[in-house]
Amino acid sequence: MATGDAARIRRQLNHPILDGDGHWIESIPVLVDYLRAVAGGDLAEEYRQTQGRRGAWYQASWEERRAKRLGRGNWWITTANTFDFASSMLPGLLAERMEELGIDYGVIYPTRCLAANTMAREDLRRALCRAYNNMVADVFAPYKYRLTPAALIPCHSPQEAIEELNHARGELGLKAASFKGSLQRPIPAYASDPGSLAGVPYYVDALGLDNPWDYDPLWQRCLDLGVAVTVHQGSNGWFNRLSVSNGEFNRLGHAADSHAPLAKALFLGGVVRRFPTLTFSFLEGGVAFGVELLCNLVGGWEKRHFAAMEQHLKPTNLDTSRLRDLFNHYGYAALKDKADETLAALQLTDLVERETESLDDYAGLEVSSKRELVELFTRNFYFGCEADDAGNAWAFDARMPGRLKAMLGSDVGHWDVTDFTEVLPEVWEMVEHGLMSEQDVREMTFTNPLRLHARMNPAFFEGTAVESAVAQVMAEA
Repeated sequence: MATGDAARIRRQLNHPILDGDGHWIESIPVLVDYLRAVAGGDLAEEYRQTQGRRGAWYQASWEERRAKRLGRGNWWITTANTFDFASSMLPGLLAERMEELGIDYGVIYPTRCLAANTMAREDLRRALCRAYNNMVADVFAPYKYRLTPAALIPCHSPQEAIEELNHARGELGLKAASFKGSLQRPIPAYASDPGSLAGVPYYVDALGLDNPWDYDPLWQRCLDLGVAVTVHQGSNGWFNRLSVSNGEFNRLGHAADSHAPLAKALFLGGVVRRFPTLTFSFLEGGVAFGVELLCNLVGGWEKRHFAAMEQHLKPTNLDTSRLRDLFNHYGYAALKDKADETLAALQLTDLVERETESLDDYAGLEVSSKRELVELFTRNFYFGCEADDAGNAWAFDARMPGRLKAMLGSDVGHWDVTDFTEVLPEVWEMVEHGLMSEQDVREMTFTNPLRLHARMNPAFFEGTAVESAVAQVMAEA
């Protein structure tokens, strides 16, 4: 029997612990072999050589860094605890240690390949995702009782995403998938090379609203294949994250900042309305940004859905005769002299007549009350939360507009988990400090990650360590 705080806490709980976001550390030489099999020796060798380079920031002087605004990146991003590091590289060792960690089952994401599905070069992006998916299907196959890897899905176009999803789910049998939903694209009017951001203005293309292609076929394919849209991304390198000297300035909040535009696009773009059973999760960003976004949406809808704007904000609703009388009675001297000119300068009629398109920003929601809006937002969005994030409690705070679906994403394998055995104790500290209840912990560590995947694929947990517990919850639901 495993000992230690994590194992002890797990034994006192009446439910399993599901980890919605762990990480492993890939062997690049092994990956290169898989890449060679997919794309040939030249591309594999090109990729292998890029992995040994230090990057532009390290090669540049301080003058060049400032002139080019080369952002200081993260460094030393994995644990230096030898046993934990080995556990990150060896799925067999991690699976063996799960009882010690107090975790029953985990979904595992990449580390060194995490940005593979955002590479600008299409040939390398697609080949690397294909190679990675082939690799994890082989490497993790013996450990499916405890672990499942997430496939990498490139989303620069819906077609490439669908093709890789078909391969990963349909041919390899991978159950989970990692998407990027906030993509940096060059603004077409300024870009000579549509595949490069070099030297041109760019925008963040959040999938779901105003995209260059219709992504509804991708969302439909996720439904067809029973795959939740789990999004693992960051905003490092965005215009507001370019400190040349301080990596923490660039890192802090980067995941949440990348998820916020995607969540807004999926919501305001009506994706959650058109695909009411499709589940989405935003990983490593915590739930605080979701609470803030929901609060803003509730306030925004109340004042700025079109019917409300017509009633309360339409400029021609103003009584100009009364306004002129008020000017004359209360106005300061200079204004009284120019009352008629001031009224004309307000251009009230023009402000109304020019608005002929895109008049209701909330039309895609098809809601008629704040309550309906909250229900729509909280229905299918899940938020990956690390164990030591005190903001996790906000998801369950009855004073907030709605109860959000926070779920545990341990992030084991990365720098912020310096001791793998501390993940569950850090979750439990929230109960000890009175910030969360045991029921809140049950939702965050079990029922929420369960439903994220099982709502899409009822067979997701079959043949795993948590199969019977999941079946009981699904039967009750």
